[in-house]
Amino acid sequence: MAIELNTDTLVITPLGGLGEIGLNCQLWETSQGVVMVDCGLMFPSDEHLGVDVLIPHFGAVTAIKNNILGIVLTHGHEDHIGALPWIVPELRGVDIYGSPLTLALVEHKLEERNILDLVHLHVVSPEQVVTLGDMHFHFFPVCHSIPQGYALGVETPAGRIIHTGDFKVDANPLSGSGTDLGMFRAFAGEDGVRLLMSDSTNIERAGRSLTEREVQASLDAVFAKAEGRIVITLFSSHLQRIQEVFDLAEKYGRTVVISGRSLANNIEMAKDLGILRTPGGFFNAYSEVPDLADNEIVLIVTGAQGEPMSALSRMAYGGHRRLSIRKGDTVVMSSRVIPGNARVISHLIDEIYRQGAEVLYESVWAIHASGHAQKDELRDMFEATRPEYFVPVHGEYRHLVKHGQLAVQCGVDKDKVVILEDGHPLRIDRESVSRLPNIPVEYTLVDGKGVGDVGVSVLKERRILGDEGMVIVVLVKDSETGYVLYGPEIISKGFVFEQFRYVFDDAKCLVIDELEKARSCQQSDTVLQEGIRSALRHFFRRVLDRDPIVVAIISEV
Repeated sequence: MAIELNTDTLVITPLGGLGEIGLNCQLWETSQGVVMVDCGLMFPSDEHLGVDVLIPHFGAVTAIKNNILGIVLTHGHEDHIGALPWIVPELRGVDIYGSPLTLALVEHKLEERNILDLVHLHVVSPEQVVTLGDMHFHFFPVCHSIPQGYALGVETPAGRIIHTGDFKVDANPLSGSGTDLGMFRAFAGEDGVRLLMSDSTNIERAGRSLTEREVQASLDAVFAKAEGRIVITLFSSHLQRIQEVFDLAEKYGRTVVISGRSLANNIEMAKDLGILRTPGGFFNAYSEVPDLADNEIVLIVTGAQGEPMSALSRMAYGGHRRLSIRKGDTVVMSSRVIPGNARVISHLIDEIYRQGAEVLYESVWAIHASGHAQKDELRDMFEATRPEYFVPVHGEYRHLVKHGQLAVQCGVDKDKVVILEDGHPLRIDRESVSRLPNIPVEYTLVDGKGVGDVGVSVLKERRILGDEGMVIVVLVKDSETGYVLYGPEIISKGFVFEQFRYVFDDAKCLVIDELEKARSCQQSDTVLQEGIRSALRHFFRRVLDRDPIVVAIISEV
């Protein structure tokens, strides 16, 4: 970024996470360099046909890569670390800071791509202060749906700033320190912080979030009541919930069987870090499924979002090699439904019921607690930090607006609530806070090994192919005379049924008309191809009210 910075100036540029849930990534720039805070991805919606993941547009990073001081990570969820494999090759030798679990997840991710040697990983604890240039990062443990998450308290040339990361307030967590608001108060001091950036995900939910102890009690009731197998699906990163299932399995004398690669990897990683304790009876379905009575087994499987190749989906639809849903099973979907996945999850639940199982999910049973603060917990954060300025983060646009309204209710001056979106840099110095001109940050689409080669035009063509189909025109011409030696042959893919083949007779006449026109006017094959495409699209729209992709293939011999 070509920004002239004074020694007391900080510029924060969000590259993702403001206006959507996911893709969290920010650049914090002072006169001494740039720190990236988080580097996440976002999973595609229905409109991103065939796309694997979405990552931030890293043009702004490439422009200042020689000034990068390091990457600071709040926690290990994919929407905060998932884009690292794509930016690390650009930032060779970069220093990455995070908790032990967060960096273990990063290490595994980079090792899979054979790029681990391009970075330096630095484990940080709450007692440490990391100095990057003229910014000093303090790490505050927070309660979230993955262990070892941090909020950031940052001493900057422009004043003290708090970035909450993802958090909730649980006064009596099952494990860990929870979110210690006393640490936030101590950092804020008597005058409060200059700027607070806070998680907006659950601003629309009144009251306080369900605690993990309440979820544990609900799961205990399921174990006490279930007469057959218990099948539990959850996010593979929710290690606290996995530990609860392990403990309940031992309490009720059930053997645990897991299925799912990410689940197995995370459990092994958490065991090595001392975060998880596996029960005495523990099996991976990939290797072995014990021959036990149904009331002696609990299955933990991937598939909380209805992913087609997940263990639960394959069990429900008959595609799993070792496991299937049985009559009498109790299936517990211990996760929230990510927006965009509701339909596929609904279909999966229906299929499980067809197999004779019972399904428990969040809307009918208290089996999932969100990792994000609700309205009363967000009030607690305002009370603890007493910010002069407020920027809501991590949310769709309505979440940001509503969180800004809550800030005003909690005493923040209305003129000092700043609603930013991706690509809106915020300049902060000792005297003022102001917006800078927007920068381009449209996210990058990753499709297989292609990064950025799928754009709006490709997605539009894919959508047309799915909705309208394709028509291919094939013909072979004599290179000297221009006369047609073969064709025109018209091939339909996903366009019309056989009973409409007569339409192609008229279409062939139109192609011949275009050939005659091209020969008489001595047009090139490129012009002829465009003429055929235009004529046929107009014809199909008029006759069939359809608009397929039309491709003309012309060969000369």
